[in-house]
Amino acid sequence: MPEEILDLVNEQDEVIGCMPRREIYERGLKNFRVVHGFLVNSEGKLWIPRRTAKKKIAPNGLDYSVAGHVESGETYEQSFIRETREELGIDVATCSWRQVAKFTPIDGVNFFETVYEIQFDEEPNYNREDFVGANWYTPAEALEQLKIGGPHKMDLAFTIERLYL
Repeated sequence: MPEEILDLVNEQDEVIGCMPRREIYERGLKNFRVVHGFLVNSEGKLWIPRRTAKKKIAPNGLDYSVAGHVESGETYEQSFIRETREELGIDVATCSWRQVAKFTPIDGVNFFETVYEIQFDEEPNYNREDFVGANWYTPAEALEQLKIGGPHKMDLAFTIERLYL
């Protein structure tokens, strides 16, 4: 599998170059793009999955419902659509979804992040190579799980607090 190439952006989120993902992380750069999303059911609960042990970032950790890097040349929306299909088996054309936020390192997150929300009441047919299981949590319950400790995706608590509390 070829190495992911990600766009690098300036403070205005405009592309200024690109670099392999591995090198971005080795250098500790924060000027790249990611997408995150939450499945939210009709009770207002968030579907929070647990990552597999083989993941490089936060193995066995709690995660966003969907998350991924925006590959070079992609828009945030294109990446969200691709990642949702790959990780959750959901075609967003068949459900209600919306962009709910954009954050940058200036806001206190670790990258340029666009967050989406998908209205969904079922357990998705998620990719077993990405996740080992999941639970539906109220936002407060999700934050409690994160506070208990254990691995989790960086900025997950920040995003839940900002958007759902």
